[in-house]
Amino acid sequence: MGRKWNNIKYAKAAKDANRSKIYAKFGREIYVAAKSGEPDPESNRNLRVVLERAKTYKVPRDIIDRAIEKAKGGSEEAYEPMRYEGYGPGGSALIVDALTDNVNRTFPEVRAAFGKNGGNIGVSGSVAFMFESTALIGFNGPSEDEVLDALVEADCDFRDVETQEDGSIMIYTDPEYFHATQEAMKSIGVEEFTTAELTMLPAADITLEDEETVAAFEKLVDALEDLEDVQQVYYNVEL
Repeated sequence: MGRKWNNIKYAKAAKDANRSKIYAKFGREIYVAAKSGEPDPESNRNLRVVLERAKTYKVPRDIIDRAIEKAKGGSEEAYEPMRYEGYGPGGSALIVDALTDNVNRTFPEVRAAFGKNGGNIGVSGSVAFMFESTALIGFNGPSEDEVLDALVEADCDFRDVETQEDGSIMIYTDPEYFHATQEAMKSIGVEEFTTAELTMLPAADITLEDEETVAAFEKLVDALEDLEDVQQVYYNVEL
């Protein structure tokens, strides 16, 4: 599964290049999660997941607090989660997740980004079957054997445990085991997670044929991620 993690690293690096934009997206996501239940991560699973992910992107505390306080203050702003699917250059497949307060604005923008960059937006289900919802938990410290023992002890189901080139550990598991896996790792001394993602991983990656196609694909991804309402872009291309 290492190749799939490479794509997550590529995506994180791209976001690191424009922190103000990713912080704004996190602000919206945290607000929506806080509004979905109690604005307390201890009792609101959705909020806890978003905050764990925000930590790995080093989102400033003031942005987090401001979004939660906005939710507590009874703001009437409402965002609807939307998912779009489509194909890009070289037969690539993409899933686009958005949070929008105006579907009539977001859909044409996403469709235009596909159309102007060698892609085509598809109908619901046209691409999603190629992907699987997955939780990724990454960290430094314990050995792979210690991790496996802790997961078994905590009765946490998992798909794979992988040692990365830098010696860090990556756990692939079902989203329902996200928190349980983190708690199991904390029990063996993990204090900080380098990755805490709920993502969509492709069942199989594809490799684009030439540099021109790769450049066209990356331009499409950038165009989609530049849209204000787009939160995440998932794809099946090995970069």
